[in-house]
Amino acid sequence: MPHKQPPRKQSITIGRGARKRDEDSGTEVGEGADEWAQSKATVRPPDQLELTDAELKEEFTRILTANNPHAPQNIVRYSFKEGTYKFIGVVNQLAVHFSQVGNLIPKDSDEGRRQHYRDELAAGSQESTKVVISETEILEEEEEPKESEAEAETEAGSQIDMPAAEAAEKVTEEELMTPKQPKERKLTNQFNFSERASQTLNNPLRDRECQMEPPPRTNFSATANQWEIYDAYVEELEKQEKTKEKEKAKTPVAKKMGKMAMRKMTSMESQSDDITKVTQAAKIVERMVNQNTYDDVAQDFKYYEDAADEYRDQEGTLLPLWKFQNDKAKRLAVTALCWNPKYNDLFAVGHGSYDFMKQSRGMLLLYSMKNPSFPEYIFSSESGIMCLDMHVDHPYLVVVGHYDGNVAIYNLKKPHSQPSFRSSPKSGKHTDPVWQVRWQKDDMDNNLNFFSVSSDGRIVSWTLLKSELVHTDVIKLKVEGGTTGGLDGLQLHTVGCGTAFDFHKEIDYMFLVGTEEGKIYKCSKSYSSKFLDTYDAHNMAVDAVSWNPYHTKVFMSCSSDWTVKIWDHTIKTPMFIYDLNSAVGDVAWAPYSSTVFAAVTTNGKTHVFDLSINKYEAICNQPVVAKKKNKITHVQFNPIHPIIIVGDDRGHVTCLKLSPNLRKMPKEKKGQEVQKGPAVEIAKLDKLLNLVREVKTKT
Repeated sequence: MPHKQPPRKQSITIGRGARKRDEDSGTEVGEGADEWAQSKATVRPPDQLELTDAELKEEFTRILTANNPHAPQNIVRYSFKEGTYKFIGVVNQLAVHFSQVGNLIPKDSDEGRRQHYRDELAAGSQESTKVVISETEILEEEEEPKESEAEAETEAGSQIDMPAAEAAEKVTEEELMTPKQPKERKLTNQFNFSERASQTLNNPLRDRECQMEPPPRTNFSATANQWEIYDAYVEELEKQEKTKEKEKAKTPVAKKMGKMAMRKMTSMESQSDDITKVTQAAKIVERMVNQNTYDDVAQDFKYYEDAADEYRDQEGTLLPLWKFQNDKAKRLAVTALCWNPKYNDLFAVGHGSYDFMKQSRGMLLLYSMKNPSFPEYIFSSESGIMCLDMHVDHPYLVVVGHYDGNVAIYNLKKPHSQPSFRSSPKSGKHTDPVWQVRWQKDDMDNNLNFFSVSSDGRIVSWTLLKSELVHTDVIKLKVEGGTTGGLDGLQLHTVGCGTAFDFHKEIDYMFLVGTEEGKIYKCSKSYSSKFLDTYDAHNMAVDAVSWNPYHTKVFMSCSSDWTVKIWDHTIKTPMFIYDLNSAVGDVAWAPYSSTVFAAVTTNGKTHVFDLSINKYEAICNQPVVAKKKNKITHVQFNPIHPIIIVGDDRGHVTCLKLSPNLRKMPKEKKGQEVQKGPAVEIAKLDKLLNLVREVKTKT
């Protein structure tokens, strides 16, 4: 390195001299000075803005966000549910710059431990082979000089032991040269999910066993000889002779009755062992089979809601569910319907005939929605059933009114088909068909009582005593201005024919009576001679009268003159009148709303009204029966479920589900609770009535 020092000193002195000459002369030096000056100067781009100091000191804040500037903000996708293109507000802002699929395994995992263990085994086997080879080489180098020195001395002994030593050395060398093979471990299959923890545990199977008590057994043994056999035959002959003598003494009528009784007894005895013990189990199995058969109908009843109601202009539909019919009641019309007040799936159907020329038998059937194929209870009667009612506190008691004027009470707890109580000519039965019956509250002595109305003009209160029905005439209907002069100056009163009645929900003594003349009388239990009020309601017979379940002043009536009218009982003119273009058989208020009611007409249609939605016409007009000739006779709302039942003159009862538009509830607003209850329903109907009252007062 000494040969580089002189030029270095020379360069330094030259630099210093040059610097001195610059200072003395003050003139510019060569190119080196220009390069040094240029390195210190700032380079400006040609398009740079010229800013003042104030503008340079001004601060601009920039906020960095995680949003991707290249991500689109106006993505639209097609919604198959709504059938339109929908704007998507959420866009994925993630921008992936680099991604690589790795195959690293964590050391702590099972797979990592197994791999580490295999690597250790392989490394250990390699080291052992290396050590063995090095040791054998060292031993051979040491043994070579020793063998050369002692060859002469131990020549004879070595020749003798040579084969054994060589064999031992070969064995040891082979053992050392061959590494020990590690035990093969079964590798788990990565695609066999039964070895993974992702599979849920199956519940362990359990064996359930039950032991039945063995039936009691008795050992019977006897010996029979000829004398005993002979005595048995003689006893049997004596019995036969005695029965023949008794039959000779009887009259022919008594003989027939005795034979019938004997046959019934024998049939009951033969069937009792087979049927009565399995009745409950057979009923459960039958319901299970029917539930499987009508599974689609049951699913519709529970879950189906008509989505098309959203696109209809405040109109609804009725979805047919089950159809109830029985072969025994095929040619009998449905004359009465009533839901059981305790069991919401059970309802009673009365069968008879409205044609007085074709009067025959009657039937009382009770159906359950759990078994649409066959009725739960069957009762038959000699006269047609025209009306029925079920007791609120005792739902097993059913009162019916017959075409022949009798009333009867059936007890569902008793299996026999005969009524527990029945009126008779002696006990004051009606002389004309009984058109309606209604249970009332118990009297002062806690005796059950009910009322009945008939075409004979009598409204009778019946009381159940221990073993008989006791009647009391509450009121006798008389047509106003219907008195005529008879012989010897006698005055004859024209009797009003009652067809329907209904009791007030709160005022116990007040009730309404509809007549064949088209008038409605407001009556009281306390006054038997006068009416509280009279309404000129219809031009033909009043088929049904019903108080509103919420509003205490409002009632409804329908008639064969094609009209349905809604009244305020304090005003003698109707509030609303609806013409349905056919005779109206029945009307019913909905239990969930004060403004919803249904009406059925003889042309086979069911009409559902909601006054809060449309005051002028029905929001549902739907034909229910299959044939045009069929006439619908009655309709009833279920007290809990959104369904109605409709009966026709062919003995069929159809169950229909109301669509959402027919049972609209008030919509919930944000931050406000929807008010529910009787007060809200009363206010809703009052609002409509006030509009009509204002119009009437103005006119």
